Amino acid sequence: MLPKTLALIEDDRTFSEVLSQFLGEQGVQVSNFSDSNELLAHSAPYDYDFYIVDLMLPGIDGVDLIKVLRRRTDAGLIVVSARIDKDVFEQVMLAGADMYLAKPAGLKQVVMAIEAVHRRAARSSRLDNDWKLDRRAVQLVAPDGARIDLSAADVAVLECFVAANGETVSRDALRHQLGRDGGRVAADGLNATVYRLRRRVARATQQPFPLQSKSRVGYQFRAPLNPV
Repeated sequence: MLPKTLALIEDDRTFSEVLSQFLGEQGVQVSNFSDSNELLAHSAPYDYDFYIVDLMLPGIDGVDLIKVLRRRTDAGLIVVSARIDKDVFEQVMLAGADMYLAKPAGLKQVVMAIEAVHRRAARSSRLDNDWKLDRRAVQLVAPDGARIDLSAADVAVLECFVAANGETVSRDALRHQLGRDGGRVAADGLNATVYRLRRRVARATQQPFPLQSKSRVGYQFRAPLNPV
């Protein structure tokens, strides 16, 4: 079982190209980033199904990058690195990595590690990943019990995801729900609503918010969302 999308944060161009090609042949859509800042500047850095992180990176150090990612996503994450510090394994595991592989790591070894971690992460997310839309209290309830106050626009957007039952909701449908059909102003209004909702959730809980942007299409709520 392999993830559909994967972010490879690696500054060794040869290793990155070879691994990307190999994973692509297995049906994985790989996005390459040569340094950590490049990933974080991406329009949706936390929406990948899986991450492979090198430690000796330009920009933010690999261990610090793992900590940043872990605040926003519970996707599978493995480290593939040549760093040989005595306590490197302890550092990356405490930061939130699921597995550490030392270079040189064989391509099949990397794929087997991805499969094992992704399978475990998928099983865990199915066990306890339900979000709730409390209509009476006008709140979103995270799986850990945290309650997030919602604006009228937030509720309108979340009702779309309740109705979609896990399917992607187009940007046009969301803008229509917000009463903002067409034009740049409408697009900016939707983006602002989603941004504020993400920020509100991030302040209330460390639970990763499963709202994923689908480039040029819309958004998908990648967890059960039930009205109560």
